[in-house]
Amino acid sequence: MKKAFVLTLSLLVACMVSNGQEKKDTSFKFTVIKELPHTSVKDQYRSGTCWSFAGASFIESELLRTGKPEVDLSEMYLVSNCYKDKADRYVRMQGNTNFGGGGLLHDILYVMKNYGLAPESAYPGLNYGEKKHVHGEVDNLLKSMVTAVVQNKNRKISTSWSLAFDKSVEAYFGDFPAEFKYEGKKYSPKTFLTDFCGNLNPNDYVEITSFTHHPFYSQFILEVPDNWLWEKMYNVQLNDMIQVIDNALANGYTVAWAADVSERGFATSQKGVAVVPVVNKADMTDAEISKWEKLNENEKDRELYKLSKPGKEKEITQEMRQEAFDSQETTDDHAMHIIGLAKDQNGTTYYKIKNSWGPYNSYDGYFYASIPYIRYKTTAIMVHKNAVPADLRKKLGI
Repeated sequence: MKKAFVLTLSLLVACMVSNGQEKKDTSFKFTVIKELPHTSVKDQYRSGTCWSFAGASFIESELLRTGKPEVDLSEMYLVSNCYKDKADRYVRMQGNTNFGGGGLLHDILYVMKNYGLAPESAYPGLNYGEKKHVHGEVDNLLKSMVTAVVQNKNRKISTSWSLAFDKSVEAYFGDFPAEFKYEGKKYSPKTFLTDFCGNLNPNDYVEITSFTHHPFYSQFILEVPDNWLWEKMYNVQLNDMIQVIDNALANGYTVAWAADVSERGFATSQKGVAVVPVVNKADMTDAEISKWEKLNENEKDRELYKLSKPGKEKEITQEMRQEAFDSQETTDDHAMHIIGLAKDQNGTTYYKIKNSWGPYNSYDGYFYASIPYIRYKTTAIMVHKNAVPADLRKKLGI
């Protein structure tokens, strides 16, 4: 999930330009029809760690769902633990695997199982003179370290490289907290998970995707670079995947969402929408059709993506999303958190999404994704297993 980092930079520029100015009204008018409990919007800033922000947000909602008090989890506790284990795998694989700050949603489950959780107050991960997350330097430094180990000309890897690497991680993110106080009680990361988080079991969560290059209703390893853990996902038909999202929201479960956000229909402006527009000549007058047909391709493209108001969208099929994935038009760009449903002024349904780019748009950091966009550009979702409809759960053997 790396393109999100580039998009974040452009969003920061847009936010700085509009700083102090009144937010402009949007041409899309949304009415929220369902919104599940969730925590406030956070800002990953200049880091490629969307997976940790989406994953932490999702777990925070799960804690609220199970009756626990609101907590702000440390995203950098997840990132730094994964960085250490990625380094070990990268060296053991002699550099033939992915290494970087990116990850997938299941990485938070991996950290929970192996290292527990920590609140933001115990591990803010800002040990390098910045007030927000700026990872360009640390990402490059850590990558150069593991590259140097793999390229070692001594034909023998030293016994101290991992210690040097771990100390570098801690130099930037902070020493790992063996023990910390939270709301007057002492915890370790593992007891924070078991005692504060109670019955939250990382084994109760599943990832679901929908692609035709593997059999449906089985599991496979999704072939994206940031799947460094080689975790398997359940593969279902497209309509089933959408049904899982809808069933989850209907029954009080939020959804962690991984998707491609490089599409022009993903509006990074003040509009706060993600759509897959298509020309709707049926609603044009003869004069409008004549004007449209006189435009060149670039002009048509600009006109189509003005997104000045809700319009007709493409009908997304299983074949279309597969073609986009095979051609790498759909890649694993960004992770977010689906927390509700809304309708626009025409009565069209959208999913309400919590993002991790701060309050960058007219909706204070939330945006609305259309059903066609979700169908087309979703790479995977993560939900509690009980959010999966019972018949599908049985079919998948969950």
